Amino acid sequence: MRAEISSLVDDMKQSIGLLRRHLDWDNALRRLAELNAKSEDPSIWNDPQKAQKLMRERQDLDKRIGMIRDLEQSIADNTELIELGDMEGDQSIVTEAEKALQALKPKVAETEIETLLSGEADANDAFLQINAGAGGTESQDWASMLMRMYLRYANKYGFKAEVLDEHAGEEAGIKSCTIQIKGHNAYGKLKTESGVHRLVRISPYDSNARRHTSFSSVWVYPVVDDNIDIVVVESDLKVDTYRASGAGGQHVNTTDSAVRITHVPTGIIVACQAERSQHKNRATALKMLKARLYEMELQKQQEKIDAANAKKTDIGWGHQIRSYVLQPYQLVKDLRTGHTSTSPGDVLDGEVEDFIQASLAHKVKGGGDQVIEDIE
Repeated sequence: MRAEISSLVDDMKQSIGLLRRHLDWDNALRRLAELNAKSEDPSIWNDPQKAQKLMRERQDLDKRIGMIRDLEQSIADNTELIELGDMEGDQSIVTEAEKALQALKPKVAETEIETLLSGEADANDAFLQINAGAGGTESQDWASMLMRMYLRYANKYGFKAEVLDEHAGEEAGIKSCTIQIKGHNAYGKLKTESGVHRLVRISPYDSNARRHTSFSSVWVYPVVDDNIDIVVVESDLKVDTYRASGAGGQHVNTTDSAVRITHVPTGIIVACQAERSQHKNRATALKMLKARLYEMELQKQQEKIDAANAKKTDIGWGHQIRSYVLQPYQLVKDLRTGHTSTSPGDVLDGEVEDFIQASLAHKVKGGGDQVIEDIE
């Protein structure tokens, strides 16, 4: 076997080994056997909601195990064909098998992403919240640039995006906004964007043309679907109404239709002003609150930093996940994975997919948080 093909096979086998580890292969097989046995019991349909949840889990687990098995079988079959072709001196067999192995490489990469997007809420829609850090106009302008970046990302990659809440800055930009992004695996992909984003540039608001560093935070949490029951006690809520704000035009109301809900036990605050109807805005804000409460539970289950701590994180040095440098050179660098781009203009125009995929791949390979040194 040629060294190039041998190296390709070794790399793919290593990736599949990591996928097995991520899936916890032996436990996954045992769980699938349990689900298969339960699915054959007619009594499970006495509780249709529970039965549907079980069948979804079974279908998802069966699909992921099947994808890994299919890849392993294809690699084994084509490796054997190369050995057979070499033994019989039939170069045509070798050539076809090598082509088949090369065609498997992108399939292995796709399977990595599918396996990584297998969390309980990964397939759900997402709420994406942006908050400007300290620094006034500079950070507020940076927050608006991030808002534009994610809206363009959604448009380019087949998601639908709607701005639910937006608070304009005093001079420029925004203080905060919340976007709902709809589409398959929206949360699974965008959750890797949660963290502090840092911008370095020559400020357009500084008459002395000095270099400024600005920070804004991004926080992504899943939209809770109807199959997940989150109980919210009405007495735990503080509801305020206010007049919607924004860039102007028909979406800015002249009545107090915007709604802000504070969940007193946790301190979580959500707001919505997307609709003219106070009732509709309240319903959407309540849905956002349930999503935030659900995310807190997911974080506890996964032994990650819970949502309450994330909300209290300082928006500044030591917490950033990505730096965007526009001057004195052009570079975007993810501090968790080391992935870079020398075209920050393209990234800020919505080309974030490579960074998302790098973060997902980093996760399956057991990468820790912020292992790469920061850039100046």
